[in-house]
Amino acid sequence: MSIPGPYRQITTEHPDLLSAYERFAQACAQAGPLDAKAVSLVKLAISCGAGLEGAAHSHARKAIEAGCSREELAHVALLCAPTIGFPAMMRARGWVADVVGSGT
Repeated sequence: MSIPGPYRQITTEHPDLLSAYERFAQACAQAGPLDAKAVSLVKLAISCGAGLEGAAHSHARKAIEAGCSREELAHVALLCAPTIGFPAMMRARGWVADVVGSGT
């Protein structure tokens, strides 16, 4: 899975800033009892609910790296429907499919 160009660019232009951000994200992930798989699914759900396409793509990729299946990612997208609405769920399904392929 390739890292998006804008992320690579900020890594080059502001490595200290990005390093601090990544340490903060790691500290947040480790601040509670959720394992890496659960954290990745929660972050995907938050991204979908907030309507953040780039973040949803990123967190779908990270969820796969954490051991989540394409079915689990698709389930996260489906769970959006009763809370944020059917159209938003369909959008989230598309974002997951962008990463894992069709069949979600």
